[in-house]
Amino acid sequence: MNASFLLRFKAFMIDYILILIYLVVLFISNVFLFPSLQNFFTGSLIIAQFTGFLMVTFPVSLYFIISDSRIGKQSFGKRKTGIRVVGYNGEALSVLHLTFRTFLKFLPWELSHFLMYRLIYIGDGVVPFTYYLLGILIYALIFAYILPVIFTKKKQSLYDIVAKTNVVKI
Repeated sequence: MNASFLLRFKAFMIDYILILIYLVVLFISNVFLFPSLQNFFTGSLIIAQFTGFLMVTFPVSLYFIISDSRIGKQSFGKRKTGIRVVGYNGEALSVLHLTFRTFLKFLPWELSHFLMYRLIYIGDGVVPFTYYLLGILIYALIFAYILPVIFTKKKQSLYDIVAKTNVVKI
């Protein structure tokens, strides 16, 4: 049986508590223990984007890739809510398959980071029209990811449909 939107949301919120703990530790480390790391965010946009990716997006993505794959079976939140990500035939997923799914899942998140770095960079300057388009794309993806989970029979997100995965109750 496919997992409902509420179960998926609950699992993600539980996982997000772990992510928030990681982000707090990262913040404390960057501000108090290693303040020189902040220099990576003040120069080149490319270096700032890459540093943010390495410090935030990559570790969070790695958590979901490993924990939801054949290696970990379920993320902590999915374990607590009794759901699991599987292939269309109910099989456990490889790390490569989960990498593709996680890339799609966090695409709006990373695009929003991309946009934020650029908005901070321009400060009080004129916001280019393309930035507005990117913002619209980000929200369109978010809605395109959420709405199918609520309204489709299989309760699949758009990224689950593209990655050929299901989130099921176990």
